[in-house]
Amino acid sequence: MGIQVLAVDDSRTMRDMLRLALTGAGIETHLAEDGVHGLEVLEEIDRPDAIITDINMPRMDGFGFIEAVRAREETRTIPILVLSTESAAELKARAREGGATGWIVKPFDPEKLVRALNMVTG
Repeated sequence: MGIQVLAVDDSRTMRDMLRLALTGAGIETHLAEDGVHGLEVLEEIDRPDAIITDINMPRMDGFGFIEAVRAREETRTIPILVLSTESAAELKARAREGGATGWIVKPFDPEKLVRALNMVTG
């Protein structure tokens, strides 16, 4: 059975790039445009194998989204990769403390992203 991923990013271009990279690798991909929408999509789909989220988004940023995912019993253990243009150590530490599994800096290499997803989903 293939991997199912929820990708959350406010940039339509980035969502399109993620969809192309992931579906091209045979990964079932669900997209959301911010943290609030991400939580809504999470309610509608079967439990994804992994989540990718941006940090800087309107309505609910990536930090709030990660905390909300971790606060729910049914989604607490889903691996979460942050995909952001940010690379400051304090932001990475804050994401890790909130429950993020890993951090990838944009622009991303599609092959490395797929490898990272395969690694965190086991």
